[in-house]
Amino acid sequence: MLHVRDLKKAYRDVVAVNGLDLDVQAGECFGLLGPNGAGKTTTIEICEGLTAADSGTVEVLGLRWDRDADELRQRLGIQLQETQLSDKLTVLETVTLFRSFFRQGPPAAEAVGLVELQEKQHARVGALSGGQKQRLALACALVGNPDLLFLDEPTTGLDPQARRQLWDLIEQFKRDGRTILLTTHYMDEAEQLCERVAIMDHGKAIARGTPRELVASIGIEHVVEFSAAREPDLAPMAAIPGVRDVRSSSSGIQMQVTELHRAVPALLAELDRQQLPLTELRTHSATLEDVFVALTGRHLRDG
Repeated sequence: MLHVRDLKKAYRDVVAVNGLDLDVQAGECFGLLGPNGAGKTTTIEICEGLTAADSGTVEVLGLRWDRDADELRQRLGIQLQETQLSDKLTVLETVTLFRSFFRQGPPAAEAVGLVELQEKQHARVGALSGGQKQRLALACALVGNPDLLFLDEPTTGLDPQARRQLWDLIEQFKRDGRTILLTTHYMDEAEQLCERVAIMDHGKAIARGTPRELVASIGIEHVVEFSAAREPDLAPMAAIPGVRDVRSSSSGIQMQVTELHRAVPALLAELDRQQLPLTELRTHSATLEDVFVALTGRHLRDG
């Protein structure tokens, strides 16, 4: 559905995309992950035909923007990172307008129902909440019955309930066999929605695979995070059997471990030996964010 090879794009001295390769298969939700500035939005805008690449090959649905633009516009659905719609139009009028751009697709009222905005169909856009506006933007992306759906950070800025509602809608579209390219910097979102992901940093894909494959690839099963009354000596902790890495951050100390049941008692014993009272202790199974930290040494949210 999407084939990208050696994609490059720079804005003067800033390299946004640097030799990216990407393939998205039919019927999957593929996630592009990374911090702000990693090149996700530039990549997806090139694939959407909104931005021209400096070099490289981009084929969407087997077509190319330089020769098949009219056909591609009929077969793609696009939800931008920020969608500005007319505040004076109603929800139904807005979707009706977008429906008029396409040769085929569901009636406007049906698209409104798909995103559960029936009760708001006669409300003006300016009166909608942030989550309702995101669902309206999704309805506008779906009203042409697209073969490929682009979602650029669709839940950024939403409260947890609105995020979950959008997740449910995207899950339904996946069950209908749609193909989705999703960009996000929320790791729980990617693990929930995506069959495969690529982690981007500095314009390149530094890892790709299923979320489970990527977590397994770093050889870390658990992460232990703790804080103490003062900065501990980390060297003895790094020597604990099963500890792969120990690092200090603004939020405390993080240990990547393979055997949680051995590492935690040994950590507590070491803190006791250093006469350091423990102020906070948390553990969790390794996630995609831990993959990113292991690969780059910084958190996704740090940009």
